[in-house]
Amino acid sequence: MPPDPNQLPLPFQHQPRYDSPDFIPAESNREARAWLDTEWPDQRLALFGPPGCGKSHLLHIWARRTGATMLAGQTLADLDGMPDHGALALDDGDLVRDETLLFHLLNTARDRGLRLLIAARTAPARWPVRLPDLSSRLRAIATAEIHEPDDELLVALLQRLIADRQLIVTHPARDWILTHCPRSPAALREAVARLDRENLVTGGPVTRTLAAKVLKDDELDEVSIAGLNPSSDHPGFL
Repeated sequence: MPPDPNQLPLPFQHQPRYDSPDFIPAESNREARAWLDTEWPDQRLALFGPPGCGKSHLLHIWARRTGATMLAGQTLADLDGMPDHGALALDDGDLVRDETLLFHLLNTARDRGLRLLIAARTAPARWPVRLPDLSSRLRAIATAEIHEPDDELLVALLQRLIADRQLIVTHPARDWILTHCPRSPAALREAVARLDRENLVTGGPVTRTLAAKVLKDDELDEVSIAGLNPSSDHPGFL
């Protein structure tokens, strides 16, 4: 039955899954996965890579496995949530606005003997901080880079995104998306999110014609370059 044109579709907020079975292992994240099972210098490690590469997903998997306390760099305002012992996971560490607060977080983690895992888009040594002491501490953090995804990983990611939103997408449409979308997880997530919104109105399977109509290369390029994903609930999902 076709959708009722007089009935407004109600989009629901799509929540990313951070369970271990949902993570897609690939050559691009092999080094980062290996680092999680080793001893880190000074008990500190930073995972870094482009938006959507899986760093936040790995961070959540590690935090669940170790019982680590989770903190978010974008909203970090104080250190009240830091544990007295155990482990700490800081997502979006490069987005902490207060340099002094970040400096105190690193010092407190060291003083309490916390194992600290950080996720960020660039290596801590490259963060544009002004405090010399903070810069020194950031340069000393061991790092593991997650690289740009290869073709196999992009195909698997697209299939996962489509399944998560329970979309019916024809094979020609999938091929068109993989051919025309920028080679970034953020752009793929945005593309599937836009198709999902359109599908709420039109119903039926997503065809190549619909994909070409809804997705515009220049707009997806902007999402990919900026590292932003307006339709995603978290930039780090993979």
